Amino acid sequence: MTTTLSERVSQSAFDGSMLRVVLLMDLHEGAQQQFFEAYEQLRHDIAAVPGHLGDQLCQSFENPSQWLITSEWESAPQYLAWVNSERHVEQVRPLGACARTMRPLQFTVLRETGKRYEEAALPPRGRLQPAPRLGAGIVRHALTFTVKPGSEKQVADLLSSYASPAAQVDEHTRLCRTSLFMHGNRVVRTVEVQGDLVAALRHVSQQPEVRAVEEAINPYLEQARDLSDHESARMFFMRAAVPAVHHISATGWEPAEVTRHALFYPAKPGCGPALAKFLSRQDEAAARHTKSPVRSSSIFQRDDIVVRLFDVAGAPGDRPAKDFGIESPHQAAVLERLLAAPAGAGPAAPHPMNLITDRRAAARP
Repeated sequence: MTTTLSERVSQSAFDGSMLRVVLLMDLHEGAQQQFFEAYEQLRHDIAAVPGHLGDQLCQSFENPSQWLITSEWESAPQYLAWVNSERHVEQVRPLGACARTMRPLQFTVLRETGKRYEEAALPPRGRLQPAPRLGAGIVRHALTFTVKPGSEKQVADLLSSYASPAAQVDEHTRLCRTSLFMHGNRVVRTVEVQGDLVAALRHVSQQPEVRAVEEAINPYLEQARDLSDHESARMFFMRAAVPAVHHISATGWEPAEVTRHALFYPAKPGCGPALAKFLSRQDEAAARHTKSPVRSSSIFQRDDIVVRLFDVAGAPGDRPAKDFGIESPHQAAVLERLLAAPAGAGPAAPHPMNLITDRRAAARP
């Protein structure tokens, strides 16, 4: 049986499909009018964002404190460019002040059916997802932040020494794996969750051992935060979030030993989305070769920060560019054009990150 590319690619922001975003909110008591006024301001601001097609504001007819905002976008990269911007952080702050909880969900559009879509007079609005993608129900997410230069060793020691939180969150959600890397003073933490990502992150943040280590690293952070203040914590983690924009898994040959690695790609200003898309195409090409040493690859991107997390058979070797999909001189030249040159001498290149800790949940009994 032949495995199609859509079966190997379980996540992608780069297939050109339209995106529907759903924001579920539960408001504080008496905040409905304040929230409605904040939304009115936001909808005028967002109307000018490239790629935005329209939105709907819905209020539960059963519970007036529950609201739903849906929006449609021409493609995922256009939405991500806005949602990852500092402008977005400030625009949604008034909404966040009204809400007990906010849960955003993003879906690429696979089919449109019904009378409103079948009328010939309606022009096509955008591309649909070409085929269903298959996967193991795993959600991937990353956080990144920087620490004060000179504090790297103290931070690494703190982040590698705490006890792992319980893996089982609830009946439907399980924390599968957490990997933490550092390059210089930049920290990148990736998580893999089976089930509800928001529930898993909330579960982890409430564990005493995690809260203790988060408080312990506070003095070393370049961006100050107060985790005891809901708004301060929310804004910090909003700015730290680095969404997964592409994930692919190889099929066929399964090696006895697989190790985890990460590369940090400092993009030139404004080139982060193009760099992430370029890497995703290299991953797809490499996955077609059953003997590729790369068994899976996840690309995380926010603005001009791009991180590639991959599981590889054995050690990465002495030629990471070839091992990880950049095989031709043309591909290497394209990559170099997208990367920011280092401050000192030498060509632009991705940076291998140091693995601080890689924690996997025990197998289910």
